[in-house]
Amino acid sequence: MTPHTTTTATPSAPASNPARRRRLKQKLVPYLFITPNLILFTLFMFVPIVGSFYMSLNDWTLMGESTFVGLSNFVGLFTDGVFWQAFANTGYYVAGTVPTTMALGLVVAIGLNRQMPGRTFLRAVYFVPVCISLVAVGLISLWIFNDSYGVLNNLLRTVEIPTVPWLSSSSWAMPSLIIVTIWIRLGFNMVIYLAALQSIPTELIQAAKVDGATGWQRFRYVTWPLLAPTSFLLVILNVIFSLHVFDLILVMTNGGPGFSTTVLVQYIYREAFQTGEMGSASAVGVVLYLLLMAFTLTYWRLSRQSNNAA
Repeated sequence: MTPHTTTTATPSAPASNPARRRRLKQKLVPYLFITPNLILFTLFMFVPIVGSFYMSLNDWTLMGESTFVGLSNFVGLFTDGVFWQAFANTGYYVAGTVPTTMALGLVVAIGLNRQMPGRTFLRAVYFVPVCISLVAVGLISLWIFNDSYGVLNNLLRTVEIPTVPWLSSSSWAMPSLIIVTIWIRLGFNMVIYLAALQSIPTELIQAAKVDGATGWQRFRYVTWPLLAPTSFLLVILNVIFSLHVFDLILVMTNGGPGFSTTVLVQYIYREAFQTGEMGSASAVGVVLYLLLMAFTLTYWRLSRQSNNAA
């Protein structure tokens, strides 16, 4: 008698798995939404950056073919006194605008974050300069800071104070640009800080009041630490704006008197479209890009270390 053998049938895998398809679709949908942005970023950001790096290694004057020269353009920059003056002017402009606009923006945001009559109107007044074209601001500022018939010097004459050569003096031209820039950027910093202040839970402020903390102590130990991410964002955005400023300086001083207000972007414009040295201009662009990346990474690392220490 032969033993009875039984065979166990192995279930075959289903031809389709609806749950797996659904998960795959959920993963692909976000990429479909960001694909247009990725395409635009590649065409208008990544490709030009790579092209600038390549062009900085060539000698090209917009006429004829380019010639590979290696690092010669960078060597020429570092031996050019005008480049170093533009580099120093850029640092001066950044140091004069970034901390000042952020500090004043925070002060105004704190003032307009409390209940007061006309608060909405005042917020709009401070934000209006952000919406105005920089060319229009430059033309208005030319009229205000003009040495002969400017509004500021007329006011100084009225109170019998010596006039100031705002835009014709190498000592006063850059401070004049910084003053105008502060007026432009203050509203932007105010709005960002105002949004951050309104996101702070009121329970934390009330708890600090109950514990007997003064107004300064509440700001120092409660408000300011919670504003750290916002401050980090504003530092990066303001530095980018200050490093890329061009049209305001072009309209108000055109880099002068002399080269006292020539910044790196103006130097790029001068090399590319006035002397026709596209390779040299691209080299300055590479230096500006590396400078901005180095600053961003350094500041990000310092911010992380301070947050971890806290």
